[in-house]
Amino acid sequence: MFFTYLRHELRRRLRQAVVISLGLALGIGLVITVTAASSGVKQAQGQVLQSLYGVGTDVTVTQSPAKGSGNPYSFKVGSGSGTRSSSGDSFSRNVLNNPSLGTLKDASVSQIASQQHVTAAVGALTLSDTKISGKVTTQGSGGIRGSAPTTKVSSSSFGVDGVDPSAAKLGPLSSGKITVGRSFTQADNQSNVALVSAGYAHQQKLKVGSTIRVAGTKFKIIGIMSVPPTDSSADVYIPLARAQALGGMKHQVNTVYVAADSATNISAVSSEISSLLPKSTVTTSSNLASQVTGSLSSAASLASNLGRWLSVAVLAVAFALAALLTMAAVSRRVREFGTLKALGWRSRRIIAQVMGEALVMGLAGGVAGIALGFAGAGVISAVSPSLTASAGPAAGPAGGSAGATAGRVAASAAHSVSVNLTAPVTVSAVLLAVGLAVAGGLLAGGFGGWRAARLRPAAAFHRIA
Repeated sequence: MFFTYLRHELRRRLRQAVVISLGLALGIGLVITVTAASSGVKQAQGQVLQSLYGVGTDVTVTQSPAKGSGNPYSFKVGSGSGTRSSSGDSFSRNVLNNPSLGTLKDASVSQIASQQHVTAAVGALTLSDTKISGKVTTQGSGGIRGSAPTTKVSSSSFGVDGVDPSAAKLGPLSSGKITVGRSFTQADNQSNVALVSAGYAHQQKLKVGSTIRVAGTKFKIIGIMSVPPTDSSADVYIPLARAQALGGMKHQVNTVYVAADSATNISAVSSEISSLLPKSTVTTSSNLASQVTGSLSSAASLASNLGRWLSVAVLAVAFALAALLTMAAVSRRVREFGTLKALGWRSRRIIAQVMGEALVMGLAGGVAGIALGFAGAGVISAVSPSLTASAGPAAGPAGGSAGATAGRVAASAAHSVSVNLTAPVTVSAVLLAVGLAVAGGLLAGGFGGWRAARLRPAAAFHRIA
């Protein structure tokens, strides 16, 4: 009897049922679309953070350089036998370092790895190989550090990462994939072998078997590594022990990559490391996420703020519309409900009938809303442009000047990356839509049932008369 009467009433009031269902569908569809867009932005941010961190890395540890560690380098000009530099004398210096980062002892890596919630920790050296050369074009006295002869200076640099060959799943190598050749093995720890990023290899016309000079030392390329397009990592990777030796940093690292035993313990790991190394800078993925800028950041703000409140507003209007239309329909059915009460129907049966009708309309609106949500997410994925993100300064030498002192050349700059935005509809978003559909139906049915319960048989007979 319940379902027969329900089907009859819905068919009799088909136009009203369609209006209520479409109103709910619009609100639910917008919620799904905004949720999908927000999920897509989070995935895009995750790509940027993964490129900075590496797969499986939860925390990075660095340290500011010691005071007074950034003095200019001196250069030997000409034969060096006199006190005057002559026109035509040349100078050159190859430096492998990173003045923007201080160093930590190898023992600190072991101490971090022994913390309660840490599953692994590996040290690395993030460096820049900078070659500065030039020629004296106007004679001066006292050498290049004397009365400032005029010089013509040129420089070139590329990023170098000293990595632990046994730690391919954590740290700089974890976000890359070997496309040609092989990766490091434990036997390569003291060897002059290198991995080169695919982009740098293409730019410099390098291949497996070629040689490349790092700090003036020849290294044989054993593999070409493809890195994500959002990656701000190095151009060349060499064994950590060789980087320490060439950079004069024996038993030292300047970056420690840490993996926590659980995502919920990342904050605890951060606190443990900060207590262990109070002078260090401990960075988590949440810290980096707040530093990502560019159109990706704007899209994230739009999805999380404007989109969220717009969804709430439209959903509230849809729920209110459904409730008001249901109450209006109940008011028009005074004679019907009054007659049913006179025939012996109890108030709770009438309320159940009204709520059943509203729930069916809510579920119909939910199905339509899911379809609209998928359509909206598909449109976003199809037409959205590539977004840009600034992932912070790339590693490199800091400061610099040209001329009389021919010091270090500034090479640090914000690393801008391009990220494709998608809008994936997740299972949780679909479940949310179903929940909203049921909630909308129950809300409308609740108000309608309350109105129906207040009706009396006498009011129905008065309408008939």
